[in-house]
Amino acid sequence: MTVPERYGLGPIEVTEITGDGVGMVAPLTGNGYSISGCSGGGGVTSNGVGGVSMNCGVGPAATVNDVMSLKVVKIQKPSAVLRIEPVK
Repeated sequence: MTVPERYGLGPIEVTEITGDGVGMVAPLTGNGYSISGCSGGGGVTSNGVGGVSMNCGVGPAATVNDVMSLKVVKIQKPSAVLRIEPVK
């Protein structure tokens, strides 16, 4: 999924859908990364290149980089419904 550049992430790729959550990875396009509401991690190298991984379950929306809201609305293996929008 391609997201707006202001979110600080490149295209988000779903890597895994389980009964408990959705695993995702994305390259970083900004100089930092923060997430609250999902488990996740990642790194940024000295030149600003890096990537992140996230695992989010159904429930409240997570906030990514203080600008993007990511919510797993429904998981019905082998698919999931995600809602991505600006933080309100």
